[in-house]
Amino acid sequence: MKRRRLGRVSEATPVQVYLRAADRERLERLAERLGLTLSDVLRQGIDALERQVTSPAYHPLLSIIGIAGEAGRDDSDLGYSVAREHDRFLAEVAEAERAKCRKERQRKRRRGR
Repeated sequence: MKRRRLGRVSEATPVQVYLRAADRERLERLAERLGLTLSDVLRQGIDALERQVTSPAYHPLLSIIGIAGEAGRDDSDLGYSVAREHDRFLAEVAEAERAKCRKERQRKRRRGR
């Protein structure tokens, strides 16, 4: 099969890459299957990886969406949606923690008298 080039590389810088035998075979199979040069296959791989890591759809934080449950549902004990009113929830948690600390300090003071 005759290999075709994707486009002319006006300025190219040589890069030496050491591949395991299995990786070299994969590269050659891809080049043969696509009718491209080894360099073109590597360039396409770099382009695909760059698109993947820079795409907002692949951002790691997006994987947390939905792990707290269905958006908009009332959380059973709270009577409101934590997803929609997260500031309220965090404020209530912080206040409960402060109240717990106050009670603990009061209890320690009583024991110390």
